[in-house]
Amino acid sequence: MSSHASLARLGVPELTRRKGAGSLVSLTAYTTPMARLADRHAELIIVGDSLGMVLYGLPSTLGVTLEMMIAHGQAVLRGSQRAVVAVDLPFGSYQASLEQAFTSAARVLAETGAQAVKLEGGVEMADTVRFLTVRGVPVLAHVGLMPQQLNALGGFRAQGRDAASAAKVRADALAMQEAGAFAVVLEGVAEPLARALTAELAIPTIGIGASPACDGQVLVSEDALGLFGDYTPRFVKRYAELLRDADAALEQYAAEVRAGAFPTLAHCFGVGKG
Repeated sequence: MSSHASLARLGVPELTRRKGAGSLVSLTAYTTPMARLADRHAELIIVGDSLGMVLYGLPSTLGVTLEMMIAHGQAVLRGSQRAVVAVDLPFGSYQASLEQAFTSAARVLAETGAQAVKLEGGVEMADTVRFLTVRGVPVLAHVGLMPQQLNALGGFRAQGRDAASAAKVRADALAMQEAGAFAVVLEGVAEPLARALTAELAIPTIGIGASPACDGQVLVSEDALGLFGDYTPRFVKRYAELLRDADAALEQYAAEVRAGAFPTLAHCFGVGKG
C-alpha cells in the first residue's frame, strides 16, 4: 500500500460555500504539465477557450472548437487530482438551442471527466443555464467582459463604468444566479460594481480584472508566469518571466551546439572510456 494518501478531488458544492474575499484560488490550464502545477495551488482549474490565443496563436477565442476544448480538457484531467475542473463551452457550441447546449455540455463532461462547464452570457442565456443545471450539469457563469462577444462589444473594454453598463452587468449576474450557476466569473468589471455584486450575490464571484473584494480570483497561468508574450492585459501581475528565461536557456543551447560543445551519446554513457 502506498505511503502517500491520494488527494480527494474537491466537489462543486464545496466551491459554492467559498464566500469571502480571497477564499477561492483559480488558474487556467490547457495541458497536463500546467494542470499538475495549478492543481497544487488552486481550488478551481478553468480550461478556458483562451487557449485559442495562448496556444494556437488565434486572434480571438472565436475560432476554438468543441473538439479542441475536449482534447485539452482530457489533458488537464490527466494532470489534476484535487481541483474542480471546469471546461469552457466555445462560441457556437451552445447558443443555437437548449438541446445543442446540453449535447455539448454532456460531451464535455462525459469525454473529459470535468466537473463543470463554463459559458458566457447573462440574461439572454438564463434559460440555457437553467436547462443545463436542472439536468445535472454544473455551470460556471461568465459575465462582464465576454471575449466570445468581442465583436458586439467593440473590443476588450471594461464593463460597468457607466450606469447603463453597470445595470446590465448586475442584471446578468443576478440572472445567472437565479438560473442555477454555482459561481460567476466577473471579467473586466469596474471595481465598485464587482465589490457590490460580491456582497449582493449568494454564489461566489471570481474576479479577473475586477475587484480584490471578489470571493476568488483567476489568472491565465501563462500570463502569471510570463510565458505568453503577445500582449499583457493591464490587470495582470506577472509573478515570473519564464519566457525570457526560456529564451536565454535556448540561446545557450544553440551556442553550445554551434560550438561543438553539446554532449554526445558517447559522453553521456562513457563510451570509449577505459
